[in-house]
Amino acid sequence: MNRKEFIKQASVLTGASMVLPTSGFNTLMGANDRIRIGAIGINGMGWTDTKSLLKINGIELAALCDVDQNVIAKRITELGDAGKKVKTFTDYRALLDQKDIDAVVIGTPDHWHALMMIHASEAGKHVYCEKPIGNSIGECKAMVKAQQKYGNVVQVGQWQRSQQHFQDALAFIDTGTLGPIRTVKVWCYQGWMRPASIVPDSPVPSGIDYKSWIGPAPLRPFNASRFHFNFRWFWDYAGGLMTDWGVHLLDYGLLGMKASTPLSIVGLGGKFAYPELAEETPDTLTTLYEFEDFNLVWDSAMGIDNGSYGRDHGIAFIGNNATLVLSRGGWEVLEEIRSENKVAKPLETPKENGLDMHTLNFIEAIRKNDPSSVNCSIQDGAHVATVAQMGNISYRTGQKLIWDDNQNQFSDASANNKYLINKYHNGYSLPTI
Repeated sequence: MNRKEFIKQASVLTGASMVLPTSGFNTLMGANDRIRIGAIGINGMGWTDTKSLLKINGIELAALCDVDQNVIAKRITELGDAGKKVKTFTDYRALLDQKDIDAVVIGTPDHWHALMMIHASEAGKHVYCEKPIGNSIGECKAMVKAQQKYGNVVQVGQWQRSQQHFQDALAFIDTGTLGPIRTVKVWCYQGWMRPASIVPDSPVPSGIDYKSWIGPAPLRPFNASRFHFNFRWFWDYAGGLMTDWGVHLLDYGLLGMKASTPLSIVGLGGKFAYPELAEETPDTLTTLYEFEDFNLVWDSAMGIDNGSYGRDHGIAFIGNNATLVLSRGGWEVLEEIRSENKVAKPLETPKENGLDMHTLNFIEAIRKNDPSSVNCSIQDGAHVATVAQMGNISYRTGQKLIWDDNQNQFSDASANNKYLINKYHNGYSLPTI
């Protein structure tokens, strides 16, 4: 599929989502109408998202859910008097049974996103789901089908899509000023992120429903170095920096090039920096994505900050005339030394809170009852999560993989059988939609 065909197809899909059935959902008209939300998974970004939503007029926090009673107690204390009216749950299904809840925030570890999003959609709730939306390519497909079936508003937590300076950078790329873009470099160097120490298994701490935390993942003894924030570094629950930050950054690399899926993928890396620490995902990873007329390179490293162009993260669009460098800190254009065109632009910094703009966009879409008006739809989230998963799968197989876009799978049958969709355990199953 070339770029024009991809854009045309994406437009058709977006338009189609506007006419999906919406029966069962609360149609909320007017900026002052009350919307009651429930938050599921409130130890990290789920709570940050919830606090952002509560800044919006007419938003009421109705319920909190977490498998860790200690986390619930902490949040209720933070809420003060407002917390007295908030119901609390350790089972998300009980929260979804509350008929007066209009929308939910899903901020759990990645391996729970698909089931919760699908069940919330079935229950008639709108959904703000943290990224990455799924922990496998198969989960991403199922989540897209669920939104298409139930017609609810779903916003994926890739909040950079709501930040103006990211959009301004894309508009500049579209002018063609950079010249032909041959390479896109995407990097993530996170000095503050390091795996935990290897510790022995231990009894489950008081107040934690550990079996519910495990959910559809393989049941293993409790280990503090796999729990809470550190779930990111284990394949059962997530995909390391590639899916944690990659879906934010690869997203804009793909958007800037109006790219769909790569032709081939090669992922190389390992536990080079911290082999003695508790992790399965690589602390160092370089992945090459081959597209029709450019290459995209992903470069990630844990424990160090000195990334390309003096930034710990970013996206660089390298053209014949100049390079545009984009990050959360802003964007600038660096002129090619040999270029005769004077195209350099100084750093343009962000002027608003991207997360607050993103949650506001979600609420506005609910009030308009228009799933197509979100800035990061489930289709958008599935696209970039799929590309990120491709990089991880290539790394795990140790092979260069070829992607068959018509069949939505790799040409390598063993890679498909082992990694295209994750297996569910403990009596859980991914709904067939």
